[in-house]
Amino acid sequence: MPHHHGATGLWAFSSLFTLLLILTAGLYLRGWFRLRASVIRLSTWRAISFLNGLFLIWIAMASPITALDHELLTVHMIQHLLLMTLAPPLLWMAEPVLAFGNGLPRRLVAATAELTRKPSVEQLSAVITKPAFCLVAASAALIGWHIPDAFAFGMKSEWHLIQQTSFLATGLLFWWPVVQPWPSVPRPELSLILYLFFATLPCDILSGFLVFCDRVVYPGYLSSSRLFGFSALGDQQCAAALMWTCVTIVYLVAGAILTMRLLSPQQSYRGGIGSPNFICQNAEGV
Repeated sequence: MPHHHGATGLWAFSSLFTLLLILTAGLYLRGWFRLRASVIRLSTWRAISFLNGLFLIWIAMASPITALDHELLTVHMIQHLLLMTLAPPLLWMAEPVLAFGNGLPRRLVAATAELTRKPSVEQLSAVITKPAFCLVAASAALIGWHIPDAFAFGMKSEWHLIQQTSFLATGLLFWWPVVQPWPSVPRPELSLILYLFFATLPCDILSGFLVFCDRVVYPGYLSSSRLFGFSALGDQQCAAALMWTCVTIVYLVAGAILTMRLLSPQQSYRGGIGSPNFICQNAEGV
């Protein structure tokens, strides 16, 4: 939320958004507790994962650091990483579809289930969850919003929330094929390792350009106040190095987990990090 909205507008948005996240957490936990008393039991770590994911979204969009995203590119990059790289896998590993299916009102769940069974919705779902589409969507959001003119446009008050929402939405899309939460269809894990590798390329290109560029790419930060002793160019290099390092580490960890699952001799199913098929095959201790 841009700082030129004023303190009152920022406080109002932060308060409403925080309440929305608390409501979301409550509905998830309601479903999680109901599942604990049923045949399918979601482990405690899944609930913790979901709450941590919501907390990271809160930091990015409603915490006090949001007031600094027009002062430091590094803060903007932290928000971007939280929304696209860190929060989405935590949310998907929590098996939110199962939890919300038991936490939301039954009429709403039934209506949603009926809607998802429509051929047009099934076709759309099949398209947007394909790895190729997810990779292109996430890469387009990453590169597109960091083109200087688009970046300046996205930092305007009326578009800033849309920019952040697109980061979160494409982040959720990107991590869907990797985590494969219920009810996704499992895919061979070798292709997912390649998927993660190709996903690093747009990040490497953007980060490398910003790190080694000898000029400030985003002029809006030239006139902002200098915080923590950063120059505008130093801030740009710090932001790019942070993105480069964080994305590389997260993708390496995800790739290592997938590789270990692929090589495990006890592997009796093929799934992503979240192993949704394990939920369907094992009634307890999921």
